[in-house]
Amino acid sequence: MQLDLFKTLWGHEGTVEEAALLAVDAGFAGIEAPAPQDDAELDAFASVLTAHKLDYVAEICTTGSYVPDRNATPDEHLISLESKIERSLLLKPRFCNVMGGCDAWPLDVQIDFFRRAHALAEKHGVLCSFETHRGRSFFNPWVTRDVLRALPQLRITCDFSHWVVVCERLMDSEMDTIIEVVEQAHHIHSRVGYDQGPQVPHPRAPEYAEALASHERCWDAIWNAQARQGYQTTTMTPEFGPDGYLHKLPFTGMPIADLWEMNRWVGLRQRDRFLDSHAVILAKAGIH
Repeated sequence: MQLDLFKTLWGHEGTVEEAALLAVDAGFAGIEAPAPQDDAELDAFASVLTAHKLDYVAEICTTGSYVPDRNATPDEHLISLESKIERSLLLKPRFCNVMGGCDAWPLDVQIDFFRRAHALAEKHGVLCSFETHRGRSFFNPWVTRDVLRALPQLRITCDFSHWVVVCERLMDSEMDTIIEVVEQAHHIHSRVGYDQGPQVPHPRAPEYAEALASHERCWDAIWNAQARQGYQTTTMTPEFGPDGYLHKLPFTGMPIADLWEMNRWVGLRQRDRFLDSHAVILAKAGIH
């Protein structure tokens, strides 16, 4: 099994070409981003991916943006999902990462929505991996667990930083639930949260070492589950971002860290850890 890293365009302030060059320089396999709605921008994006031999993960939000339209119905979310899948397919994504649904729906509505969403993905011949995200259906461990129990065919993107801030604690206390849901994990967003926020000021800071270690234990659980299931490739998008996530100095608004430096550091650290842990797994299995 190998680990492929993707660069997010969330928080990237330069051109797509500049993002591609950064991704290639860091040894990342591709870019994760929404498909541009403008045709010329979409064509230019496709050209950059092709020129730099980069893969693509499509980012999709059903209704609204990262926070859903609170008044949108499940049917409207599904219409939004299908239109964005169709747009994303023009860029030949490896898969679609979907922030889907709404946190306020009751469990039976959640299960019905994801059953229909999975059917839409199958109709279009693309894998949709549904993200654990605040404001969305999979905003906490237990709703996610219950939907996955009902729909074992579903695949998820694990961004545990959201759960840490929603639950106001690191996920070690919920490891039984983590171990259960990661059996359906497909993709990782490797941002590090802490009990009072979804993004630590810097993942290298010693005062957040335990938060980093806790997230890494969860990511290890995903890799172990995927190895048992026969995954040949696993994917990760380091996703430290802006928009209230990035800490800034008061009064001046100056950011206290560089987003790409943090994402590059997290990605390369996890690649090294993955290679080390995978070597141990192979050795235990007697494979050389």
